[in-house]
Amino acid sequence: KLPVSAPSSRKKHQGGPTVFPPIAGSLRFVQGTTPGLATGSSHKETGCRLANATGIIVISVPRERKLKRDVAWVSLPGERNSPAPVAQPTEKEMCCMKLGLINSAWAQAGKDTTWGIKKTKEIGFDCIDIFADPFDIDIRERVLIKRECDRAELPIVSVCCVAVGLIDFNASVRRFHQERCVAYLDMCYEFEARNLLLVLGEYIWNREVIPPREQWDYAIETCRELAEYAGDLDLRIAMELEPFPLSLLNNVDNMVRFIDEVNHPAMRANIDVSHLHLANVAPAELARLKGRATHVHLSDCDGKVHGDLPPGRGVVDFPPYLEEIRKLNIDGTISLELEYSPEPSQIENWVREAYTATDTLMRAHGLRD
Repeated sequence: KLPVSAPSSRKKHQGGPTVFPPIAGSLRFVQGTTPGLATGSSHKETGCRLANATGIIVISVPRERKLKRDVAWVSLPGERNSPAPVAQPTEKEMCCMKLGLINSAWAQAGKDTTWGIKKTKEIGFDCIDIFADPFDIDIRERVLIKRECDRAELPIVSVCCVAVGLIDFNASVRRFHQERCVAYLDMCYEFEARNLLLVLGEYIWNREVIPPREQWDYAIETCRELAEYAGDLDLRIAMELEPFPLSLLNNVDNMVRFIDEVNHPAMRANIDVSHLHLANVAPAELARLKGRATHVHLSDCDGKVHGDLPPGRGVVDFPPYLEEIRKLNIDGTISLELEYSPEPSQIENWVREAYTATDTLMRAHGLRD
């Protein structure tokens, strides 16, 4: 049983493997390994590699935070014991999710970064999502965000990005937004986040000038390249389902079709409960996102327009959606999305109210311990 540590470098392609001298006995992998892993083979999801042809064990692990949960034993040359079966998580472990907050709730009320992070932890959230553009903040702000989250023991799970230019008919605009999204992914990696929340945008000119299929193909092309880059960084991209008539991804049919056409394991869906209600998506349709969803946004609305209200202030019937989300067994986070409080001076009460309501809902449906 060996200690496993991630490479110290956080830059793409600069980290090296961890090398241990020859030993007798078993090597314990954590996260996604398989019994009887062949010499020299790799596990695609984690990047773990075992090479022992010369008696040297080489393990490449993309990032330390991924080392958890799944356990397997791999026999080394000369070991008598056969590999034990993988210890799978229980149904309760699979159903439980974390409760997070998108930090834009604080920023839009004029609260600074450090105050917002500390208050998020104080209220009781498990983690945080960051709404910040790497082209707008400098290195000092980036270091501040990561340092304060680490101090508060508040993991950054997701970074939010709106990149409507990925489907622009001008190639130069698409290239710029791809470069911008790459910067976002680098920032996700720097923050040790799990995913980039990506909003694509809408068809232009009422779908009457540029053929809709052409814009769709732009989205597939740009997002497939981004998914490849994200995969190299051991990240996922969570595509937002928007409730607007001209949005590319405005229902489950389009989301499933998009993920399947991109055809990359890093490309996943974000489930936004308020958006589903506004788009008249029935809870039962979420079953089609099993294995395709990685993140959840939760807020309420008045049933007519986009609102991002604390649960209970609108008309969304949350229990059927949460029950379907539970069935998806997402190893991820439900993040509260609260925008434009009507009383910015009362933002702390606004967030506390939303936290209490969401915590109650999640516990009622077995989604939080």
